[in-house]
Amino acid sequence: MTEFNGLSKNWTSLLFLFIAICSLITPAVSVKHENFKTCDQSGFCKRNRLYADTALKSSKWESPYTLERSTIKFNDGILTGIVNKDIINTDQKIRLPIKVAFYESGVARVTVDEEQRQKGKIELRHDAKIRKERYNEAEQWAIVGGTTVSTGAAIDKDSEKGTTKIKYGPESKFEAIIRHSPLGIEFKRDGVTQIKLNERGLLNVEHWRKKIEKKEAPKPAEGEEGVPEGFEGEVFDANNPEGKIGDAAVVAESDKAAAEDESTWWEESFGGNTDSKPRGPEAVALDISFPGYEYVYGLAEHTSPLALKETRGQNEANQYDEPYRMYNADVFEYETDSPMTLYGNIPFLQAHKKDSTVGVFWLNGAETWIDVTKSKTSANPLSLGITGQTTTNTHWISESGLLDVFVFLGPTPQDVIGAYTGLTGTQQLPQHFSIASHQCRWNYVTDEDVKDVDRKFDKSRIPYDVIWLDIEYTDGKKYFTWDSMTFPDPLGMQKQLDEHERKLVYIIDPHIKNEGGYSVVDELKSKDHAVKNKDGNIYEGWCWPGSSHWVDCFSPAARKWWTGLFKYSKFIGTAKNSWLWNDMNEPSVFNGPETTMPKDNIHHGGWEHRDIHNINGMTFINATYEALLARDKEEEKHNVRPFILTRSFFAGSQRLGAMWTGDNQAEWSHLQTSIPMVLSMGISGFPFAGADIGGFFGNPDKELLTRWYQAGIWYPFMRAHAHIDTRRREPYLAGEGYTEIISQAIRLRYSLLPAWYTAFHESHATGAPIVRPNYYVFPGDEKGFGLDDQLYLGSFGLLAKPVTKADQPGTPVYLADKGKYYDYFDFWTYEGPGEVALSSPLETIPLLMQGGHIIPRRDRPRRSSGLMKYDPLTLVVVLGNSGDAEGTLYLDDGESFDYQEGAYLHRQFKYLSSTSTLMSEDLATPGKKTKEYLKTMEKVRVEKIIVVGAPAAWKGKTEVEVSEEQGGKSAATRKVALDFHDKSEGKAAWAVVRDPAVQVGSGWKISFA
Repeated sequence: MTEFNGLSKNWTSLLFLFIAICSLITPAVSVKHENFKTCDQSGFCKRNRLYADTALKSSKWESPYTLERSTIKFNDGILTGIVNKDIINTDQKIRLPIKVAFYESGVARVTVDEEQRQKGKIELRHDAKIRKERYNEAEQWAIVGGTTVSTGAAIDKDSEKGTTKIKYGPESKFEAIIRHSPLGIEFKRDGVTQIKLNERGLLNVEHWRKKIEKKEAPKPAEGEEGVPEGFEGEVFDANNPEGKIGDAAVVAESDKAAAEDESTWWEESFGGNTDSKPRGPEAVALDISFPGYEYVYGLAEHTSPLALKETRGQNEANQYDEPYRMYNADVFEYETDSPMTLYGNIPFLQAHKKDSTVGVFWLNGAETWIDVTKSKTSANPLSLGITGQTTTNTHWISESGLLDVFVFLGPTPQDVIGAYTGLTGTQQLPQHFSIASHQCRWNYVTDEDVKDVDRKFDKSRIPYDVIWLDIEYTDGKKYFTWDSMTFPDPLGMQKQLDEHERKLVYIIDPHIKNEGGYSVVDELKSKDHAVKNKDGNIYEGWCWPGSSHWVDCFSPAARKWWTGLFKYSKFIGTAKNSWLWNDMNEPSVFNGPETTMPKDNIHHGGWEHRDIHNINGMTFINATYEALLARDKEEEKHNVRPFILTRSFFAGSQRLGAMWTGDNQAEWSHLQTSIPMVLSMGISGFPFAGADIGGFFGNPDKELLTRWYQAGIWYPFMRAHAHIDTRRREPYLAGEGYTEIISQAIRLRYSLLPAWYTAFHESHATGAPIVRPNYYVFPGDEKGFGLDDQLYLGSFGLLAKPVTKADQPGTPVYLADKGKYYDYFDFWTYEGPGEVALSSPLETIPLLMQGGHIIPRRDRPRRSSGLMKYDPLTLVVVLGNSGDAEGTLYLDDGESFDYQEGAYLHRQFKYLSSTSTLMSEDLATPGKKTKEYLKTMEKVRVEKIIVVGAPAAWKGKTEVEVSEEQGGKSAATRKVALDFHDKSEGKAAWAVVRDPAVQVGSGWKISFA
């Protein structure tokens, strides 16, 4: 939400808030670019782009960074040393400790610090009460594993002079070749170079220096020109008794580049706010090159295509002229196809070429910009059949903190994503209800309104699981309260929802209303749990409530206090079927610079906000997650998994809940861009992602709304949401024809929930994306590397191509392989590779099944997913060219952490054409709660098996033979009826086994021979 909704009870707050919001609102639906910085308006970005321009344009450029050989040490998989940064025209060397760590996972990590700041030997300006070191605690928030140091990594004795070579990784197939002067690191896999650091010499660590007060040269006497003798090209230091110093020493950050403007070194103004910069300039930058790699992905969250565009374009349609910016911000009415910053960021990038993927993770919580460019080399005309190669070059620039880079050498997309999530954590295994359909708007205005919407969904026979409350449920925007006039009976409201296994999600944001007598803000102040301003006083800004303070969730004491606020005994009116939405946690500050906090605000531990800005949102949902684990002793004992939705995020946020893409617009272009955005989140380790169905701003026409629901059923997080000023658009209001089409789409989502939940489990176990782009599924298919408008669900071979344009009765779908594909609904057969045309009138969802897979689903329509918990399953066996098929099914109680102790069911289904047998095998690892859980699932059976692409040999066959394990032993076989349907008019033959009556949790075989 980024717009004021009406009258406030506090008229002073109203006046100020109205003025603040007017600066954000624009008559046209368009982002106000003037409210957000460009690279030229961000001092450190502009400086480092200038540094790069100077370096790349000079034939004599040489990076001034050298690894001092005598300092190199290698022990237990870690290389350490000192990098010297030479300052031009002086004997001064800046000492930069470097550490290169090699982990058992095959990941390498390069960290560069600054000795002078590290030892605290710097002077802070303005008597600032902050830390002197570079921020070094990002790891505490983002990294949870994967850092066991490799015992097999070793220095290669064959290292050439001036280099140190380390062999590491699986079977020592990886190499890191560290060039001493100038410093550079080359990473190889199987002897082939994959990644280069500082190859182009753009490494730049802005070291600390004392601010030199300049003395202006005297003005020339009347009639004279130029400057007095002795002043040419020099500046004066008022504290220097000698009177003058060389200009190159003053503008040291340009080192071997051209002299530059230092006006943003010591303070910087934007949007009426001045950043005091008490530590001076401290940016870090590095170029990272990917030789031979044309495609790069990641850097979520942006509205760019999945395959990232270049950023140094000159009015070229397929390029940007700005770097990708990563600075979490409340961007009002954001635009599509842009490198502008949005609400969250994950500084993780993958490079891909045919059958090879590599990647890097830039661990830094400060504002960051990334340039992406490509260079092409021509083939030698004498080398027949050998083409030139494309290299992607990236330039990473962060305002402060350490230079901390993780390197992943693949070789598969899953190898890279798995290693990254091994470090930052995999996707939370969410409660089952949360992967079903959610209904939200700003706002359902009363508790009776909520109950009425709930009843109308039932009357229209439309399933849903969760209804949401935006800020209007509170008493005057005071969180942890209810408006007694509009929500007099919140427990009664939640009781009605609970009758049909439905949940309530309510919003709580990090800004706390500054109003006397409000116990939450009174405690926040008295217990000193709020973010401070640069003077060390509690920071006051403006958000929905008007004057507000922000809880500082970097503080352990503040997080503990926050936990207590959610207890049922404290937040009266909340129940066990209520969960949380954390919005505005970038943080959004209406009267702040770029609609967020000043960078010189101070957090727990003495860190400036500039150091941790991008991590801030994650600390808030972390605190809320801990709070939901401890709402009461009974729930804590039951071990219930929290559900939280967040708008702001960083690397590691996936461990805590779901995200959505923020305040989009009811336009076709926003529907189109939602697909690559969700795919990008999936390959960035945070796949529980979605976009507001229907668009947050504006009123979609009926076709757009319908198509959006048909697309939204393929978002891992599926929620409809709308702005307070929009017309009501619940599915039952869509109108004759449209309501039924939308309902069919939602029911398709519900029938496939077993497949969705299994895909979530796979993601939780391995880090794999839940919905997958073509390059991930077919890493050798070069034609599909740029494809981002279709997706695969998990490992089930379900290929969806949402319709994202108006008046589109047909849609092309790209098939990457030679296999057979079948229309999900009528079994029409298609074969690749190449593009095929699917009919897509409004009532149709383009959806194909790839041969070779088995898809679990539940076909009985229910009001909510909770009511489907013990329903029987249908298995769809999709046979391809090989005649074989396989698939998996994962089930647990859908709410607790008991699965960690064996309370789950994990089956693998296989159909083998050689024996014409379908079988179920156990993949689970038993635990102390396995038997108890399996007992609760004894009555859950497979009620139907559908075989698509059934062999012609089955024609005339009327029975199959079923055998099932009982008590670990095979029982007697029995006969079950088989219905065979021959192929016709392009449709595959198919067969149905009705009610084989086998338990879903037991071992069994069905013979079709």
